[in-house]
Amino acid sequence: MTRFFIFLLALIATPLAAQTQREVGLELVLLADASGSIDSDELAFQRQGYALAITDPRVIAAIQTSLYGNVAVIYVEWATNTAVVVDWTIVDGPETARAFADALTGPPRQAYGSNAIGTALLEGKRLIEENDIYAPRAVIDFSGDSIRNSSGPAIRDARAEVLAAGITINALPILRPEDGRRAGANLEEEYTNRIIGGPGAFMVTAEGRAQFAEAVRRKLVLEISGTMPESDVQIAADTP
Repeated sequence: MTRFFIFLLALIATPLAAQTQREVGLELVLLADASGSIDSDELAFQRQGYALAITDPRVIAAIQTSLYGNVAVIYVEWATNTAVVVDWTIVDGPETARAFADALTGPPRQAYGSNAIGTALLEGKRLIEENDIYAPRAVIDFSGDSIRNSSGPAIRDARAEVLAAGITINALPILRPEDGRRAGANLEEEYTNRIIGGPGAFMVTAEGRAQFAEAVRRKLVLEISGTMPESDVQIAADTP
């Protein structure tokens, strides 16, 4: 059963409860890498990249011309643990996008340690399932510069659980050619085969710092609009 039909059944079965829910077109979890390979300057750079992307006029246009005219977004940093940097925010125009972006710059780092990708994916699922928002689509937007999984659930098991819940996983591998690809030259292949999945899943690569904000912007537009990715964007081969 797709998430859209689950959404419709929930509205029909619990009309009174649904009135207390916030309704949006998309629930989007931004899972950003904060593991040991990301220092404080890089963490701030990633936040700034997402802040620039969410306030970009092309992203705002994608939101306002979508079916519902809004999206719910949450920004989470992951390492051994996960930490919510900016909680669920409904973005429907320049003002709410700017508020979300501004909130990214202040909080201190709270995620530390090595990679726990499975834990991060399951936390994204929990945040979607336990909020007060109804949406026909839900996406976990995973970014990172490695495929290592040092602790917590296996990536395969966590991914399967997320996809079984009707949640799509997209990915943003960060290659960082300026200091070498930390997971080797096959990071894109690994993310394609082991991370992304679900209806319409795809991956956009950030080649380095100079292209990071643009890669994020491009990815957000595709996710929000629900359009087919461009030909040079890697699409999941095993979307259920």
